[in-house]
Amino acid sequence: MVPPPGPGPLARPGRRSRPPRRGARVSVETRVLERVVLVGAYLKGEAPRRAKASLEELVRLTETAGGVVAETLTQRVERFHPGTLIGKGKIQEVAEAALRHRARTIIFDSDLSPAQQKQLEGELKTKIIDRTRLILDIFAQRARTREGELQVEHAQLSYMLPRLTGSWRGFSQQVGGIGTRGPGERKLEYERRHISRRIEHLKGEIGRVKRQRAVQRRRRLSIPVPSVAILGYTNVGKSSLLNCLTRTKAVYADDKLFATLDPTTRRVRLPEGGWAVFTDTVGFISNLPTALIAAFRSTLEEVLEADCLLHVVDASSPDREDQAATALAVLKDLGAESAPTLTVYNKTDKLSEPERRSLAGAPGSVLVSAQTGEGIERMLEGVQEVLNRRWLLRELAVDPGEGRLLAEIHRCAQVLGQRQDGKRWVLRMRVTPENFSRFMHRADLLDSEGR
Repeated sequence: MVPPPGPGPLARPGRRSRPPRRGARVSVETRVLERVVLVGAYLKGEAPRRAKASLEELVRLTETAGGVVAETLTQRVERFHPGTLIGKGKIQEVAEAALRHRARTIIFDSDLSPAQQKQLEGELKTKIIDRTRLILDIFAQRARTREGELQVEHAQLSYMLPRLTGSWRGFSQQVGGIGTRGPGERKLEYERRHISRRIEHLKGEIGRVKRQRAVQRRRRLSIPVPSVAILGYTNVGKSSLLNCLTRTKAVYADDKLFATLDPTTRRVRLPEGGWAVFTDTVGFISNLPTALIAAFRSTLEEVLEADCLLHVVDASSPDREDQAATALAVLKDLGAESAPTLTVYNKTDKLSEPERRSLAGAPGSVLVSAQTGEGIERMLEGVQEVLNRRWLLRELAVDPGEGRLLAEIHRCAQVLGQRQDGKRWVLRMRVTPENFSRFMHRADLLDSEGR
């Protein structure tokens, strides 16, 4: 049996971590990193490059969760073992590595069935984590809003319910640390029916929050301001890009996976005048658990309502094509694959000149660096071009006695300027076709600017 080496990172069950108060004492235990062994099992027909990229991503996920990778083992097989995923010989290697490094946790770069997890824990006598549970653990650490916490807890409990066996609870209680955050072991002490009741309760709470979000979204859509959603693979620099646009550091950005879970919205001035609201969304990742996509669907609905999508891609990543394909696949699942989209290649300050030239000609794309600010103005011009296909730029002349019409225009359109021309008011505005049709016959159209 692998002896656990001591407590791992602290996280109160069901609560999000907060930074310590200034002057507060910090427990030494919060700085203890959990030693883990990683196991990658891949089919022989799978491209070696993709397997390597997946394992490298697992290393980063482990570090984000608070672990230190002591050793990594891989195996390429003709087919996965139905009971343990890997063969007997590799299981023995994994056991020896865990013992050698006094590793308290073994993480597999695959999704394990409840039966596989139970059998592996029985043979290795230590805590077994699969890719899904690792990602759920990170989400539990990073959720900041009530909605995010509810969604993560629901996804965790749905994952844990079929795995509620004596051995699963036993090893998790003995070891703690990665994979035990969020709802925590105290909830797993209840019978299955109590967990099921909790899941049903969470569904109701999430439904209420979702309805509140829908009301807020309708109110926001009633305000005549274009909306832009920033999306893409995790850690491509979405939050840094939003900070660059607003010239602040108001949005939390970190060189870690899933630094942002909850959507953040900021106002950004457009090149032709007026404003648009830009929303930073949760990052995507390969093999993102289906339960998490479903749980965060209401959050991702911001994407469906946007007038323009900014698909941010890490231009410096050797896996950028696969990462972009993953993001586009999630968009397709959401039903947003046909939304007007501008591809933004970020981190171009890390590219060589030939690499920059190879990307520069891609249609519907722009090269930027959120770090240096390069290309930001061109990106905003691209956003403006997309918005102009949806939002009309118009000038209307209104008689001063038309008080109700003036009020309606200010309520339904984004008024960019207003001047007096003789006895009439001339308003220059950006407006949707639907809203423009409400008052176009009650005023004189002076200029459509070809849009």
